[in-house]
Amino acid sequence: MGPDPQYVGKLHSNSDKGDGSVKYILTGEGAGTIFIIDDTTGDIHSTKSLDREQKTHYVLHAQAIDRRTNKPLEPESEFIIKVQDINDNAPKFTDGPYIVTVPEMSEMGVIRTALHNMDREAREHYSVVIQAKDMAGQVGGLSGSTTVNITLTDVNDNPPRFPQKHYQLYVPESAQVGSAVGKIKANDADTGSNADMKYTIINGDGSGVFSISTDKETREGILSLKKPLNYEKKKSYTLNIEGANTHLDFRFSHLGPFKDVTMLKIIVGDVDEPPLFTMPSYVMEVYENAKIGTAVGTVTAQDPDTASSLVRYFIDHNTEEDRYFTIDANTGTIKTAKIFDREETPWYNITVAASEIDNPELVSHVPVGVRILDVNDNPPELARDYDVVVCENAKPGQVIQTITATDKDYSANGARFHFYLDERLSLNPNFTLRDNEDNTASILTRRRRYSRTTQDIYYLPVLISDGGVPPLSSSSTLTIRVCACERDGRVRTCHSEAFLSSAGLSTGALIAILLCVVILLAIVVLFITLRRSKKEPLIISEEDVRENVVTYDDEGGGEEDTEAFDITALRNPSAAEELKYRRDVRPEVKPVPRHHLSSSLDSIDVQEFIKQRLAEADLDPSVPPYDSLQTYAYEGHRSEAGSISSLDSATTHSDQDYNYLGDWGPEFKKLAELYGEIESERTT
Repeated sequence: MGPDPQYVGKLHSNSDKGDGSVKYILTGEGAGTIFIIDDTTGDIHSTKSLDREQKTHYVLHAQAIDRRTNKPLEPESEFIIKVQDINDNAPKFTDGPYIVTVPEMSEMGVIRTALHNMDREAREHYSVVIQAKDMAGQVGGLSGSTTVNITLTDVNDNPPRFPQKHYQLYVPESAQVGSAVGKIKANDADTGSNADMKYTIINGDGSGVFSISTDKETREGILSLKKPLNYEKKKSYTLNIEGANTHLDFRFSHLGPFKDVTMLKIIVGDVDEPPLFTMPSYVMEVYENAKIGTAVGTVTAQDPDTASSLVRYFIDHNTEEDRYFTIDANTGTIKTAKIFDREETPWYNITVAASEIDNPELVSHVPVGVRILDVNDNPPELARDYDVVVCENAKPGQVIQTITATDKDYSANGARFHFYLDERLSLNPNFTLRDNEDNTASILTRRRRYSRTTQDIYYLPVLISDGGVPPLSSSSTLTIRVCACERDGRVRTCHSEAFLSSAGLSTGALIAILLCVVILLAIVVLFITLRRSKKEPLIISEEDVRENVVTYDDEGGGEEDTEAFDITALRNPSAAEELKYRRDVRPEVKPVPRHHLSSSLDSIDVQEFIKQRLAEADLDPSVPPYDSLQTYAYEGHRSEAGSISSLDSATTHSDQDYNYLGDWGPEFKKLAELYGEIESERTT
């Protein structure tokens, strides 16, 4: 301590006589800085204050040398300087101040509580100063101090408590179901999870109308509406609500119970409500084709308030469908405003509104569905356009087509169809129809063979009726084409074949023939070219006229002198009417279509017919001046049997089937017996 150097020790050599010839040298830790030596006397001093807590000892080396020769007088020696400790450091708390948490009501520990049952709710934080002294507290000792901050943690030692035992809540009757209508809260002095609680409705007449849930953040009970309120039916409700802790500490159960109960009275407020319909929705029915103004149904709404105001009805014209109906504003009766067609629109959806006369702004709505009932007003018809084909080699009774029908009406008015031929017409000798009684019908042949050259198209009128009330029917005509078929029934062709095609010439054969014709023409052209190159005239000179005979091959008028015989004239009056133009004069107008029936033949007999044709031939200005042969082959009008002339038959005698003659009546009885016997003999 102090500014003067501190004496440490002394070095001495036996060679030192005291005459100053010996020199002392000091080396090592701190030599020359902390420790200095007198090179003549060997005294060692410390120039600085030493701190044992920083360095406890120093290692130094000393040596004595001859000052004149600088030679060592003795070997180098090592010595240690130890620093002695003194009480120069006071005690210290290295980690202070200290923070400690101790559960309230805890037992005594190292740091003991001075108070019994310390309550966090009364005081939560404490600060304690602790002092430490060295030297066992004797005089001259040093001391240090630190602070300990103590916080009491919470335990669930406080039950929840409602501030009031009775509460009152106002809820309007217009409150929406599911909405929150009020809040209630019980206080708990604890914190954290120790203050968590659950609210329940334990009894009361409103337990089925209201529900309560707990908000975990605010620990409030949220009261919600489960069912709609009606002031006119019930004006108040009473609920008993309980709030209880969810985390209990059984060490403090003697402080319980950890729950509390309060009573909540709910007052229902009266609100002016819109009219209320008797049903949430309506379904009405009306028949199609009903007259305009036909009543469809009635909707009813009432004012639910005590005043019971009068109600007015109207239709929201938001869509086009709403304009198809009208409603009586006083009675709510809905009527039609147009004639409906179920097949066009089977269902209509409209919206009817009702409002109070005293308060028109209060409006309620209800959906109304109108079903259009079916009336049998659509006749059945063929399901599609059928392309019916019959083979030339068809056999009697063969099914050539199955037809079906459709009906736009509801199945109750058209589910069962009946097929039949027109009974007003004569029996069809070519085809017949069979009702399969499953909404289908089959077209069957009635003869053995058909010929395209004789007739390639047949028309079969078919009548179809439905099962509605009253039943409706329609007539459709089937077109049946005669086609050439293979043996397995596949259609080969349905049109008249060309001559070359009937002769069996293929496409390759036709090409070969055309090639030959071209070669032949080329030869002719080559021949003419060679003749011209030789300058040989191709005509007879005038001087050789007497030696040549000129021949004129004039046969007269030929086929133009008369009308060629036409076998179709023997068929029926229709054919005769169609071919009324002379064959020796080119007609200037198009003939009448094949299936057109002349109404003028209905009242003309054979004699009158011949007279008319004779007069036409005599007065016709387009005939040649020479005579013509007129052929008249009229066999009568509207023969039900048709033509039985063999001239028109395209098949052999053995191919004819005369069984149908028995169906023509007593007039053809003898003819049926004759041909029937021939058929029987041929069969046996």
